[in-house]
Amino acid sequence: MRKIVTLTGVFSALALGAGIALAGDAASDLEYMGPEAVGERVLPFSDAVRVGDILYVSGKLGNIPGTMNLAEGGIGPETRQTMENIKASVERHGFSMDRPIKCTVFLADIAEWAAMNEVYVEFFPGRKPARSAVGVSGLALNARTEIECMFAR
Repeated sequence: MRKIVTLTGVFSALALGAGIALAGDAASDLEYMGPEAVGERVLPFSDAVRVGDILYVSGKLGNIPGTMNLAEGGIGPETRQTMENIKASVERHGFSMDRPIKCTVFLADIAEWAAMNEVYVEFFPGRKPARSAVGVSGLALNARTEIECMFAR
């Protein structure tokens, strides 16, 4: 319970720090991007949501774009494809990987944390986002990792 309160506090602070109203009066500054299509299947969530100058990118897997096939070779190649998928969304929506705020990494096996990090850090050579990494009991498509991030304009 304490963790949820802490994350809620972080999101509220980020929103207030960016000058974003938390009530419904910011609707004109709210844009839903997506949903993303994978082949002929439309996924049931937005690719990203922009609130003011903040972009919230949905969790990405290491699937080859346009397919439900994960990059082969384990956690390293899968993390690289995951980060490339994040980068593509960020740039498609007019933002830059140079202004990260926060990322959350979900790992099917927390023992792969170090191997995931070896690839992850390549995508943030300058400014590093705040980050959490958690082990989970399962991910879509039997993925090894899923990563979601927020970026500032």
